[in-house]
Amino acid sequence: MRYQVHLRDVVARPTAVIPAATTWQEFPTLWMHLLDEVWACLRAGGVTRGCRNVMLYWDDLPHIEVGVELLVPCPLTGQVIASALPMGQVATTVHYGAYKELAAAHQAVIDWCTVQKRQTTGTRWEIYGPNNDDPAKVWTEVYYLLK
Repeated sequence: MRYQVHLRDVVARPTAVIPAATTWQEFPTLWMHLLDEVWACLRAGGVTRGCRNVMLYWDDLPHIEVGVELLVPCPLTGQVIASALPMGQVATTVHYGAYKELAAAHQAVIDWCTVQKRQTTGTRWEIYGPNNDDPAKVWTEVYYLLK
């Protein structure tokens, strides 16, 4: 897949998340539990849709935040806290297709940054489009915060 990478200025976007420090080995089994807890909190507060899932990676440890864009007020309980996606200049692209191929979008942004001589801060995130059983109808936005 060929990716178009763009330079953009983004504003902070409010989120409801569970932060965690984990390992890359544990992350594939951890993120779904965290996201399920966020959605249980939202449903208890009356929010059942309209919030896109997000994964924010602050660094390579990784320190992460797993949750959703929170576009409406909702009481947050348990481990779920209010946060925000970062603001600033980003390099971004959109991945269309199966999640298992998402690493290619990340690599495209990294390669673009190298060619453009742009340094990343190490902070990056994904915003997921609506879930669909057809991988051809799935899309994910990928963002890298720039220095």
